[in-house]
Amino acid sequence: MLLKKQTVWLLTMLSLVVVLSVYYVTSPEQKGSDLAAMEEKAEGEMESVESEDGKAIITNTASDEMFETLRLQLDDERSRMKEDLTAVLGQTDLPAEERMKAKDQIDELNEIAQKEAMLETLIRAMDYEDVLVRADGKKVQITVKAKDHSPSAANNIIQEVRNEIGQLEAVAVEFQVEK
Repeated sequence: MLLKKQTVWLLTMLSLVVVLSVYYVTSPEQKGSDLAAMEEKAEGEMESVESEDGKAIITNTASDEMFETLRLQLDDERSRMKEDLTAVLGQTDLPAEERMKAKDQIDELNEIAQKEAMLETLIRAMDYEDVLVRADGKKVQITVKAKDHSPSAANNIIQEVRNEIGQLEAVAVEFQVEK
């Protein structure tokens, strides 16, 4: 009779674990404890603070809504592309060459995103309020939010981009007037 009580107790505990697991998986996300979402939210903000030695330190504060919308659209598009490529990676019936090609494309998407973020930080450091960089292969399109603009400012931005990335086919700079 003792064995039956232990079996019932074990089955009860296992069913409790299953019920709690299902609840955890199907429950809505907890926003307060989601650190990744908090970091993503802080990523789009920018602020300049001076350190003790007088050098400017750039940190993040609120960006223009249009810029944020475009960044989110670009991120969504890249995420979809990565999901498709990840699905290709998971197919075992494909040749290894095609799966490696998909992995290389994922790596390239990650590298482009890193270069865009680096260029945005670099151009913001040139004393512009906000910057949006969109890279597509050998072409880079830059939208800068500034009080005033000139061809020499655009040339300075293009030169900095070329110094940082190397030779590109085309670098386009567009200025958007601050409000």
